[in-house]
Amino acid sequence: MSFGQIFNTAASAMTAQTIRLNTISSNLANADSVSGNKDRVYKALKPVFATIYSDINTSTQEYRAASAKVMVADVVSLDSLIQKRHEPDNPLSNAEGNVFYSGISPVSEMADMMSASRSFEMNVEVLGNAKSMQQSLIRLLEV
Repeated sequence: MSFGQIFNTAASAMTAQTIRLNTISSNLANADSVSGNKDRVYKALKPVFATIYSDINTSTQEYRAASAKVMVADVVSLDSLIQKRHEPDNPLSNAEGNVFYSGISPVSEMADMMSASRSFEMNVEVLGNAKSMQQSLIRLLEV
């Protein structure tokens, strides 16, 4: 694997984690949102990651010197977290007296944010190590 592939892989992972952090921040900002209509309440967003392999021998499916990049395949909204509550005194309630909450758990989102932040930091470290190795190699060639 070349240094360029290492840089590209780490950069793609950092981009994916940035999108993950953006969806988490959106979820946290809307965690307490309420609506009288199930279709209009905020739905939690989650990115779906996919792996993109390069340098694959397609005839034998051999992964020689392959690098794998991360791609965000989609950002999906989760309808399953929506909570319906009967609150007839709520000004946002519908005709039946129901309101709908996003159902987002701030604790779960914060744990996800810590994981995404740590993944981002690890990829920054990979970039730093690859840069250091590259500089060492250049110094060896100068001698």
